[in-house]
Amino acid sequence: MKISALRLFNVKRFAGRGVAIEGIDDGVNVLCAANEFGKSTSFEALHALFFQPHSSGSGDVKNLRPYSGGSPLVESDIATGEGRFRITKQYFVGRSARVTDLATGQLVAQADEAENFIASLVKGGTAGPAGLLWVRQGVTGIERRSRSEEEDEREVRRTLLESVQGEVEAVTGGRRMTEILSATQQALSELVTATGRPKAGRRYAGAIEDRDRLTEDEQKLAGEVTVLREKLDQRASATKTLAELDRAEARQERRKALEAAQAAFDAAKSQSEKLRTAEAELRLALERREGAEINLLTFRAAMERARELRQKQLSAEDRRRQAVDKRREVSEAIAKATAEAEAAEAGEREARDLLARLDAALKAREAFERLSQLKEQLARAEATREELERGEAELSLLKLPSSAIDELQDLDVEIATLHAVEEAARPSVSVDYQADASGLVTMDGDPLSDGQERTYDGQARLSVPGIGTIKLRSNRPPRSDDRLEQAQAKRRTLLSSMGVDDLATARKRQVQAQQMDAGLGELRGRLSQLAPQGLPRLREDVAAQSAVESEVLELKADPAQVRTSHAEAEERLTAARLAMREMEPLRLSVDNAFIAAETESASLNAEQAQIDSILGPEEERAVREQQLVKAFDDRERSRAEAETNAKKLSDNATDLDSAGAALKRARSVEEVSEKEIHRLRETIAGLNAGIRARADEAVEEKWRETTDALSSATARVAAFEKEVAVLQRLASALETARSQARELYLKPVMTELKPLLGLLFDDVSITFDDKSLLPQAIRRNGQEEDVDRLSGGMREQLSVLTRLAFARLLARDGRPAPVILDDALVYSDDDRIEKMFDALHRQSSDQQIIVFSCRQRAFQKLGGNILQMTEWQP
Repeated sequence: MKISALRLFNVKRFAGRGVAIEGIDDGVNVLCAANEFGKSTSFEALHALFFQPHSSGSGDVKNLRPYSGGSPLVESDIATGEGRFRITKQYFVGRSARVTDLATGQLVAQADEAENFIASLVKGGTAGPAGLLWVRQGVTGIERRSRSEEEDEREVRRTLLESVQGEVEAVTGGRRMTEILSATQQALSELVTATGRPKAGRRYAGAIEDRDRLTEDEQKLAGEVTVLREKLDQRASATKTLAELDRAEARQERRKALEAAQAAFDAAKSQSEKLRTAEAELRLALERREGAEINLLTFRAAMERARELRQKQLSAEDRRRQAVDKRREVSEAIAKATAEAEAAEAGEREARDLLARLDAALKAREAFERLSQLKEQLARAEATREELERGEAELSLLKLPSSAIDELQDLDVEIATLHAVEEAARPSVSVDYQADASGLVTMDGDPLSDGQERTYDGQARLSVPGIGTIKLRSNRPPRSDDRLEQAQAKRRTLLSSMGVDDLATARKRQVQAQQMDAGLGELRGRLSQLAPQGLPRLREDVAAQSAVESEVLELKADPAQVRTSHAEAEERLTAARLAMREMEPLRLSVDNAFIAAETESASLNAEQAQIDSILGPEEERAVREQQLVKAFDDRERSRAEAETNAKKLSDNATDLDSAGAALKRARSVEEVSEKEIHRLRETIAGLNAGIRARADEAVEEKWRETTDALSSATARVAAFEKEVAVLQRLASALETARSQARELYLKPVMTELKPLLGLLFDDVSITFDDKSLLPQAIRRNGQEEDVDRLSGGMREQLSVLTRLAFARLLARDGRPAPVILDDALVYSDDDRIEKMFDALHRQSSDQQIIVFSCRQRAFQKLGGNILQMTEWQP
C-alpha cells in the first residue's frame, strides 16, 4: 500500500476549513513547516482514518474534534496491487465510511464493508505492520511503555521474522529439550498462571489464602490489643489532666484573672470615651477658628477690592463715554455713505434697464435675419428631399437584383452550351463546287453555298441540277433528357419576373440604376448639408425663431452712449459700495468698543454689589472689622484650651485594644478549661467502657494463638514458593538454551540493519533482545552499553533505523507499508542527521517514506519530494 494524497476538514485546529496534502510520491516525501502548522494533526487524522472505525467515539476520535465541535472528515488516496482507491471517513454527525475506485469513480464499499477493506490493508490494525512503522511525535519505540503495547509490537516483529526466516523450532532441534520444557511448564501450570500468579483452586493458592486469612486475623487482633493498651494509656493521661484542671485553686485563679481583666477593660473603655469627646470638641473648635479666620480675611480682602473697584469704575465710565461718542460719529458717516450708495444703485439700475432694452432690440433684429435664412434653408432642404424621394421611387422600379442577373447569365451560358452540344451531334452536309459548275445544289429548297456546312434533323432533300434529288436520313435516336427545355423555361420565367426581354436589357437597366443611385448620393449629401440634424430639427428651429416677436424694436438711443452711461453708473456704485465697506470695520470696531465698555461697567457694578453685600454700609465697616478680629481671638483661645485637654487625656489613656485582648484571653482560658474538663470526663467514661469490654473478650490470648497458626501457614507458603522458583529457574535455563540457538532468528533484521548502521557509526554492532526483538545493547570501542543508557539522539536514530529494516522485510514479504515519521528526529545533531537522511534515501528505493518535521532549516538537506498544505473544500 502506498499513500498518494491526504485531505482533512474540520479536524482539530482546522475548524470549519479543510486542507490537503497532494502529490505524495514513492521514495522520500517531506512536509516541513513551523509549529502549530498542522503536521501532527495530519498524522493523527491519517492514523484515525486507518485504525479508528467511523462509528467510534473513543478518546483518539474525540481529540480530532475542534473546540467548536462538528464532524471531522478525513480522506486519503492510496495505491495497491489491485488499483487506486479513495478512502473517506466522517465521524460523529453524519458518520460514514466509503471506498471509491479512482479509475472508474465507482463506489467499491461503504460502512462496515469499507472498514473491512481498510482492515485488509493494514492487516491487524495498530498491532499490524503499519502500526509498527508509523511513529508518533515523541515516541521512539525503545522507551518503556505499557505491557500490552510492548507485547503487541513484539508479536508483530516475531510473526514477521518467522514469515521471512521460518519457525524458531526449525533451528533449535532437540525433542528432549521440548519435552522437558513442556513438563516444567505443566508443573508450573499446576501451581501458577502464565504470568506467575498463584492459580486459583490449587494447593499453592489455598496455602496463600490460609496465610493471608491468618495474617488478617493476626493484624486485626494485634490492632485490638494495641487499641486496648492505648486506651489504658489515654485513660491515665486524661485522669491526670482532669485532676490538674479541676482543682479548686486553679478554678479560683482563673476567676480572679477574669475579674481583673474585666475591670481594666471597663476603665480603659471609659477613658477612651472621654478622649473621643475631647477630640470631637477639639475638631469643633478648629472648625470655628477656621471659620472666624476666613470671615476676617474675606472682609479685609473685600475692603481692598472695594478701593480698587472705585478706580476701575471711574476709568470704565470714561471709556464708555468715549465709545458712545465715537459710535455716534461712525453711525452718521455710515448713514451718509448709505444714502450715496442708494442713489448710485438707482442710477445704475436705470442705465442697466436702458442697456437691456437696447440689447433686446439688437437680438430681435438678429433673430429676424436668422429666421429668414432658416426658412430659405428649409425650403431648399424640402425641395431636395422631394427630388430624392422621387429618385428613390424610380430607382426601386428600375433596380434589378444582382443575383437574378447573374442567374440569367448562367442560364444563357447553359442554353448556349446545350445548343452547341446538340448542334455538334447533328449530321451535316457541305458542297465544294468546281470552277465550271453550272448551278447550285439546294437543300430543302435553300441553295448551299460553296463550302457551307448545314445540319439537319431526321431527313433532308438535296436537289442537284442536271442530276436529280438526293434524300438524306440521319437515323439519330431522339434525346434522352429535356435539360435544354427546362433551362429555356426557367429563363423565360426569370425574364418575366424581371420585366426584361433578354440579358442585354437587364444589364442596361443595372447600369442605369447604378448611375441613378450615384445621383441620389449627391442629393443625400446636399440634404445632409442643408439639414445636418434632419428636417424635423430644422423645422423645430424655424418654429422656435418664429416665436420671437416679429416686430423689430425701434432703436432711438445711441448704443455707444448708452453703454458709456451704464459703465459710469457702475463705477459710481462701486465707489459708493467701497466707501460703505471701508466704514464696516470702523463700525464693527466702535460697536465692539461700546460692547466692551458696557460689559466692563456691568461687571464692575456687579462685583461692587457683591463687595457691598459683604462689607455692609460704609459707616459701619470699621466696627464690623473690630468684631471679626475679636471673634477670631475668642475662637483661637477655645481651640488652644480644647487641644490642651485632648492632649492631657491622650497621654493618660490606657490602650483599649490591649485591655480588650487581655479580657478576651482571660475569658478564653476560662471557657477552654471548662470545655476541657467536660471533654475529659466524657473521654474517661468512654475509655472505661471499652477497656471493660475487651478485658472480658480475652483479646490478648486469642492474639497469641493466631500468631502461632500464622507461623505454620507462612512456612507452608514458603515451601510452595521455593518449588515455584525452582521450576521457573529450570524453565528459564531451558529458554536460555533455546535462545542461544536463535541467531538465525534475528539474522534478517541484522542483514538489513548492518549497512544502515555503517552510514552512521564506525565499528558498531547491536545486540537484540530475543524476547522483545528490539535493540538491547550496542558494542563500540570494545565496550558494551545498554540502549537505555544511550543519549536521546542515538536511541532515536536506532529506533528509526530498526523500523526502516523491518519495513524492508515487509516489502520483501510482499506486504509493503509506508514509513511515516512525525518529528522523529528531534535530538540528532547536524552531522548525524545528514547521515540519517542518507539512510532514508537508501531505503526509499522501493519504499514510501513520509516525514513530518518542524525543523525547516535542518530538513532542507533531506531533499526528496517536498509536500505542501493547500486549502481544500470537500
